Amino acid sequence: MKVLVTVAEVATVEEDFEIDGSAIDERYLEYDLNEWDDYAIEEGVQLAEEGVADEVVAVTIGPERSEETIRMALAKGADRAIRIWDESFEDTLLDVAAKTRILEAVVEREEPDLVLTGVQASDDMFSATGVALADAIGVEWAAVVNGLDHDFEDGVASVRRELEGGVEELTDVELPAVLTIQTGINDPRYASLRGIRQAQQKEIAATSLADLGLDASAVESRLRLTEMYEPEVESDATIIQGGPEDAAVQLASVLREKGVGAE
Repeated sequence: MKVLVTVAEVATVEEDFEIDGSAIDERYLEYDLNEWDDYAIEEGVQLAEEGVADEVVAVTIGPERSEETIRMALAKGADRAIRIWDESFEDTLLDVAAKTRILEAVVEREEPDLVLTGVQASDDMFSATGVALADAIGVEWAAVVNGLDHDFEDGVASVRRELEGGVEELTDVELPAVLTIQTGINDPRYASLRGIRQAQQKEIAATSLADLGLDASAVESRLRLTEMYEPEVESDATIIQGGPEDAAVQLASVLREKGVGAE
């Protein structure tokens, strides 16, 4: 059984930063593995450790810089990694449809039995790529999975998924399938020093659109970033400190100043 795990590199911004045109200057950005994908990697590695999966392959779409991120997936136990990049992505904000077409081509080449994705990415928060991929490749799927039976008896994955209002659903999904993994399904491991060293020796296959049989027109994105700015602060919060009596006096004063209270 082969498991394909999609991995995204996400950026976090320092508290103080500067905007350069329609982008944040690189000096203020730090890149890391998307939190939800960390749980998906752990689930794939556990399948391998339990003898269910024969191979776990991590795949990401990103520039050479993102090899550091996907190498973390290798350090945690993935067998090999694929990094997809093309010069046409340089100034392009890939939308869900574009990412789906790229990952669809990877699935056609790798033919995994199970695809695991994080529920969402912490930067764009789209939360749609996994389900869109399942639709594109014509397989069953389950979203927001927070429990997975590792037996896969008769080619069926028994999953628990989180619904709205704290309700959970138990359901079966026939393989091949796509599951979007929710945080909390497991405890992602830290990469050991040995794992990090071994990851340096593992393969990261740099893959272009041409390698996947695609060209730039196939992944044309409809997203355009037109402007970036810091939102204006419309109001300030007042923090009241002190004991209950002092706090009550201060609160009453604030409310009177704001015109709140009985005549």
